[in-house]
Amino acid sequence: MIVDCAVYEKGRRTQAPGDLSEALAAARAVGGFVWIGLHSPTEDEFDLVTQEFGLHPLAVEDALKAHQRPKLEVYDDSLFVVLKPVVYEPRSDAVSTGEIMIFLGDSFVVTVRHGEGSPLKAVRHRLEQEPKLLVKGPTAVLYAIADAVVDHYMEVSSELLTDLEGLEADVFSPSGGSRDAASRVYTFKRQILEFRRATGPLALPVARLAGTGGGVAVPFVNDKARPFFRDVSDHLTRVNEAVDGLDRLVSDVLSAHLAQMSVRQNDDMRKISAWAAMAAVPTMVAGVYGMNFEHMPELTWRWSYPLLIAVMVALEVLLYRLFKRRGWM
Repeated sequence: MIVDCAVYEKGRRTQAPGDLSEALAAARAVGGFVWIGLHSPTEDEFDLVTQEFGLHPLAVEDALKAHQRPKLEVYDDSLFVVLKPVVYEPRSDAVSTGEIMIFLGDSFVVTVRHGEGSPLKAVRHRLEQEPKLLVKGPTAVLYAIADAVVDHYMEVSSELLTDLEGLEADVFSPSGGSRDAASRVYTFKRQILEFRRATGPLALPVARLAGTGGGVAVPFVNDKARPFFRDVSDHLTRVNEAVDGLDRLVSDVLSAHLAQMSVRQNDDMRKISAWAAMAAVPTMVAGVYGMNFEHMPELTWRWSYPLLIAVMVALEVLLYRLFKRRGWM
């Protein structure tokens, strides 16, 4: 499904012809480029785009099947970039990822979007308001999309940190937190792992675009745009550092919570043991004098019963004070 198609000339949008080949020819004739945006296209729908722009079949296969890691692939006639925008829903503590595939040539940009986590509409609108940036051609589109995705990563990491602080306060509350605290912490760790899968693998492709990743320069990318990609790389580095910090903090919270639960269980066991020891004393005394033997000491003594009660009470008080002093009660 083609969401939008436009020809850009000198940083300005012009009306694109209805036919893709005519749009590409018009863009090349005026020294501009054509930008086609698609959303979850079928194989039949994408065949026309593939034929007109000569896209590599391996890249086309990746774009159609989705579920790709962030990467950058260089082909003869185009550049293929995969980005994974992230959406975080605080109410459900769920991180979901979409996918943006970008085919970049000398006079065309084809973007394929999967999922809802995509800023492309806003990116196109912002670029059209900045002709000085848009005049740089397809490279400007690639930069703007990468910048929007990475900037949203920073927003998501801030939201995750805020929610983690709330979860941490609940876990270490005087009441010991809710019963499902461990499950919530583990679920939160899973969301951070999903976030890491989107941000971590993107570091190398962005470094290559910025010219700091070593190797041969990436084709179809304007050399003057490399400082802009270095800015994106810097933001991405900050995001990855934040994600690493979140992951370590969640692991520490989970470990501390489990240790806290273990200490609390030990306290409970000591209290139970103390009460059991106190209950054993009168049970033992009563058990001894409950045996039906004829010749037992103090059986015929008038004060035997009060004395045994007094002895049991004294032993109970002694044990209670002993356990209380040791913190078992």
